[in-house]
Amino acid sequence: MYKLINYIVFILIFFPNLASAYGGPGSSLGAIVVVLGIIGAFFLSILSFFWYPIKRLIRKFKSKNSDDNQNPSGED
Repeated sequence: MYKLINYIVFILIFFPNLASAYGGPGSSLGAIVVVLGIIGAFFLSILSFFWYPIKRLIRKFKSKNSDDNQNPSGED
């Protein structure tokens, strides 16, 4: 049974012209936009995952430098 399923999947994957399917300009463009949207969402999620810790480090570094620059002599 599994051999039959494997043969059917092989035929469907490597011989797509047997499907005789047509994707019109509207549906093809929609499919492309959906794929690009998924890819964009993936990269934006990765960017946001790394951006907020980096942003926090930058703020900590800036606040440390601003404290040092406000009173360099140590006198009030």
